[in-house]
Amino acid sequence: MKQTYLWFIICLVFIPLWLKAGDSWQIDKKSFSQAISTYQPNNSDRIAQQWFRLLAELTDDLNADNKTKEVRVIKKMNRFIHNNVSYKTDSVLYDTPDYWASVAQTLGQGFGDCEDFAIAQYSTLRSLGIPDEKLRLIYVKAQIGNAYRSKTQAHMVLGYYSSPDAEPLIIDSLIEKVLPASKRNDLTPVFSFNSAGLWAGSSERRAKSNPLDRLSRWRDVLSRLEQEGISWRNN
Repeated sequence: MKQTYLWFIICLVFIPLWLKAGDSWQIDKKSFSQAISTYQPNNSDRIAQQWFRLLAELTDDLNADNKTKEVRVIKKMNRFIHNNVSYKTDSVLYDTPDYWASVAQTLGQGFGDCEDFAIAQYSTLRSLGIPDEKLRLIYVKAQIGNAYRSKTQAHMVLGYYSSPDAEPLIIDSLIEKVLPASKRNDLTPVFSFNSAGLWAGSSERRAKSNPLDRLSRWRDVLSRLEQEGISWRNN
């Protein structure tokens, strides 16, 4: 019960940081394809077309009259990301301890860490028109290992809230299966954010570093998204 409660704590205090995001992110396909080509010159068109086909297929699914349509779409999207992106750390990819990649960069290279997975998943769902009110990028403490030998490390997941008071579904780079937060006892939420702003938790669960400092990287990602053909805000 306490673990589930923590997932609601992080939604209590909202700090607006950016302009209101658009209802559905708009994709300039030519600009997006060109962006991918800078990261993967050989197969850029194939990779871009695969993502465009995914968006078209999932848009059709969302237009179907079914109460579970968004959950089904999330699972299909997550399967696509896991099939097309392999885990690799920032120190290996970018020779830096912490770098946040755009969806074009992650798909183009075919590699990324937990933040890159979450950003690609979030960007895909926002491009489908699933609203910010239902999505949060969530910083968590992840328990790695087993009962006999384990450690805690910083991690990022994507949370989907079917309604403001609903238990979130957790979309993760560690496992392909999408599970409710109550089934992820290995994760302890710290704070969450999206393109609208930051949700801070209780003082006892506050991050050691200032969340706003880390989110300077998120502002940089949002800026690169626009440069790479994804219009995310209302004009």
